[in-house]
Amino acid sequence: MVDFPALRAKMVDGQVRPNDVTDLRIIEAMGEVAREDFAPEDQKPLAYLDRDLPLSEGRAARVLIQPMVLARLLQYAAVGPHDKVLEVGSATGYGAAVLGRLAASVVALEQDADLAAIARRQLAGLANVAVVETSLVKGVPDAAPFDVIVFNGAVVAFPEVIAHQLARGGRLLVVEGEGNAAKAKLYTRGDADVSGRTLFNASVPVLPGFQAAETFAF
Repeated sequence: MVDFPALRAKMVDGQVRPNDVTDLRIIEAMGEVAREDFAPEDQKPLAYLDRDLPLSEGRAARVLIQPMVLARLLQYAAVGPHDKVLEVGSATGYGAAVLGRLAASVVALEQDADLAAIARRQLAGLANVAVVETSLVKGVPDAAPFDVIVFNGAVVAFPEVIAHQLARGGRLLVVEGEGNAAKAKLYTRGDADVSGRTLFNASVPVLPGFQAAETFAF
């Protein structure tokens, strides 16, 4: 029988704490949320490994991103108890469950109907988290502006449409690029524009709709 609480504690102590994650609220939240509950049955024993957790296959494969990457993004996001958060590409809802313990409210955006259904079921006990099922690339303009926007996956280029949904002083956290060249970035909205800086190297699958355009050879 798998001892999930022990594995969760090892994840926090071995992956989260040693990677510059010092916010005790993040550490506590990731120690509380049962990551295995958001994983497919055959992936549950692997839920706390230091890697992306597969949820589907193909070009638009979906994952729960590596725990360390999520934790570091949240550290830089500096999510406060009064913040309104948008998570783009929530998949089965693990990231939203963690965010729900940090923020005042969370909109969990997911376009895959099967994944959104799982997220609704797993997040049903969190009154401050709402799952919205629509195209990822559009964001949720009707609920904007957001204090924090976090992407549960990578984008090839800066997500300008969604960045417009940031509040003044808002923070957008995303892995930008593909493969080993990808970087985690923090974008902040000022009075007139959005400025960004590179945080750390990270490689996670690109979210649907945010891939590079396919090219054809003749």
